[in-house]
Amino acid sequence: MKRIFVINVLLIILFSYSVYAIPAFSRKYNLSCKTCHAPFPKLKAYGEEFAGNGFVLKDQDAPRYFVETGDEKLSLIRDVPLAIRFEGHLTFNEEKSKQSDFKSPLAFKLLSGGAIYKNVSYYVYYILEEGDAGKIEDAFLMFNNLFGTELDFFIGQFQVSDPLFKRELRLTRDDYAIYKVKIGSSNVNLTYDRGIILSYGFETGTDITLEVLNGNGIGLPANGNFDNDKHKNFMGRISQDVNEHLRIGGFGYLGKEEISNTINDLWMVGPDATLSMDRLELNVQYVERRDKDPFFLGTAPIEIKTRGAFAELIYKPDGDNSDWYAVGLYNWIESNIGALDKKSASFHLGYVMARNIRLVGEYTHNFTEKYGRFGLGFVSAF
Repeated sequence: MKRIFVINVLLIILFSYSVYAIPAFSRKYNLSCKTCHAPFPKLKAYGEEFAGNGFVLKDQDAPRYFVETGDEKLSLIRDVPLAIRFEGHLTFNEEKSKQSDFKSPLAFKLLSGGAIYKNVSYYVYYILEEGDAGKIEDAFLMFNNLFGTELDFFIGQFQVSDPLFKRELRLTRDDYAIYKVKIGSSNVNLTYDRGIILSYGFETGTDITLEVLNGNGIGLPANGNFDNDKHKNFMGRISQDVNEHLRIGGFGYLGKEEISNTINDLWMVGPDATLSMDRLELNVQYVERRDKDPFFLGTAPIEIKTRGAFAELIYKPDGDNSDWYAVGLYNWIESNIGALDKKSASFHLGYVMARNIRLVGEYTHNFTEKYGRFGLGFVSAF
């Protein structure tokens, strides 16, 4: 069965390569990738609005997107939108190995998304990454403008941190480390989970988001349920545009997880901010976390205190028209579990060879373990 599935995926990929020469949303509206990205996959404000509208441009029609069925209750996409993201790197001294390595493909994604009815959209992608066999990560249905208001509703699997900073849209290979931290035997972090999102945007530039989550990631089902206990976790966030350059926000996460009748109560809080100019953008995130019993010891619990942050500075010499860009990323994590401590800094330099092809170089220095990692590579989308 696994071989048949892989063959089917490869056939879909080959078909989509020959039929769809550019990413799906650009095809739909006959627009350049630059309309929404600078550089891809990083979204501009227009791209954020497009995604928030369910991948629909409200000021432009795509008349041949749906098949004419004669039934106003039925909307069928004429051609299922498909896109591919493919990247590879030549690295040196990965995990202090002191050797070079061809990591290609480092990541391969087969993506699909778009509107399937008025104010209803979907987004999903299948990924092969770091040599893994492959899996579905993002997969959700989105309902826009419920009850004629600015209320949006998502259901499926997604990244908990998406309302903060989207990991999948970063330009660096190095990650936002604090989002990925799991404490002890806890399954909770700020990456992938299953649940629902409610979000509301006000004309004042205020955005409010509420997430209700299983709280155990997107692993395999246990006892017929995706959730491995009876508890649900909650994340709330508020964000405010101060002016055209500055946005500030804050989030809170309240969770409970149970293993063998032992409970770990946990919470996370933290502020975030974005300062954006024509050439510079600064993104900052801080997270404070407490776990009451993440090792599920029961009678002798060990409380773990964790805090961390990242700061990301993006420089584009010619603004959104830049062919060259540079990114600096600093990660810091501190905990009373010494193994979690981390301090690292990355410098990334990229060249936009084409709107959908980036050539990149990146050096990351790990100050905690005292070594550096270097890589050269490419990121493409079509």
